[in-house]
Amino acid sequence: MQLSKNKKLLFLIKAIIVALLLSLININSKMVFAEHIITKDEAKSIAENIFLIKNKAILDKDLDSIKKLYATDTRYGQWAYEYEEKKVKYINNWAEKQGVKFIDIIPKIVVKKSNVCSEKCSFSILCNMEYRYVYPDKPEQINSSRIGTYHSFQLTQRDNNWIITKEWYTDPFADSLSLETIKVDTIKEFIKNQPPRDLSTISERRKCSKEYAEKYCGAATIEEHGFKYNKKYRDFNPEGGDCANFASQILFEGGKFKKNSTWNYDKGSATGPWVNAGKFTYYMINSGRASVIAKGSYDKVYKESYKLQPGDFIAYEKKGDITHVSVVTGADSKGYTLVTCHNTDRNNVPWDLGWSDKRIKFWLVKVKY
Repeated sequence: MQLSKNKKLLFLIKAIIVALLLSLININSKMVFAEHIITKDEAKSIAENIFLIKNKAILDKDLDSIKKLYATDTRYGQWAYEYEEKKVKYINNWAEKQGVKFIDIIPKIVVKKSNVCSEKCSFSILCNMEYRYVYPDKPEQINSSRIGTYHSFQLTQRDNNWIITKEWYTDPFADSLSLETIKVDTIKEFIKNQPPRDLSTISERRKCSKEYAEKYCGAATIEEHGFKYNKKYRDFNPEGGDCANFASQILFEGGKFKKNSTWNYDKGSATGPWVNAGKFTYYMINSGRASVIAKGSYDKVYKESYKLQPGDFIAYEKKGDITHVSVVTGADSKGYTLVTCHNTDRNNVPWDLGWSDKRIKFWLVKVKY
């Protein structure tokens, strides 16, 4: 009887030891697996490094450093690289036309989603990019613009480095710059000789329009505003674009223009002139609330753009259709008009940056406050 009890005790001890060993093995296997899991902060660091390299390449005009980020031996990797190549050339072409020098491009990254393992990872991020530039004759006066974009990345680890196999985002510079027929030197000289503009005396309604635009321009806001749109309003980006909806909000919420049966938003529903860029432009002009001060290609209207004030707007026409509107919110150190908008979110960005293709016509519209 005693021997039987000892055997049972011995068996119980062995069972406990085996259970402990299995538990340790299981914990150890989890630890090994965990070594391959990248945290959200590490994913953010990977994304930040990618943007820092890209931004330095823009400043240095160094395409080779960008190419190393992409798996150009894959179709999607090559396409993604070609987009970035186009962007580097575009921004530097625009700077040449403008007569400015970009001195810094600073990314602020917010990781929205991440799925990372040992060899592959994907994540979605919000990138708030601050572009700083100066005019060479006044290098102490630093101008700052912000552009916000949403990116989806797929990366693969090769030789202990993460390289991009696929990248998607709404490119704020998709309408490439074509300057073949524009007298760049003439434009540059004109811009260089413009004085700063004092906008401190604008009306209170215009000031409120500017403040509303800068607060609710989404991914392009400053961090304290949370990179968000106004939650009171529906986001129409998934349905083709939110630029006119935002312009209407600016004029209603900031500019105190009254709604009516033609121009209206109520409980998630909007009339055409409230939410469509072309209908918004025609409504504002035909209703007498605004008037066109210039219309045409960039070289025909850029001098008139200095007459625009915060609360006015610019409409962008492609192939006979107005496809975008941006609201004026300021001027840079040479008085060059800056705009704020939705779609690819912009905050105090030079009004033609990303839109200065020779095939685009601009409507410069003065709003009657």
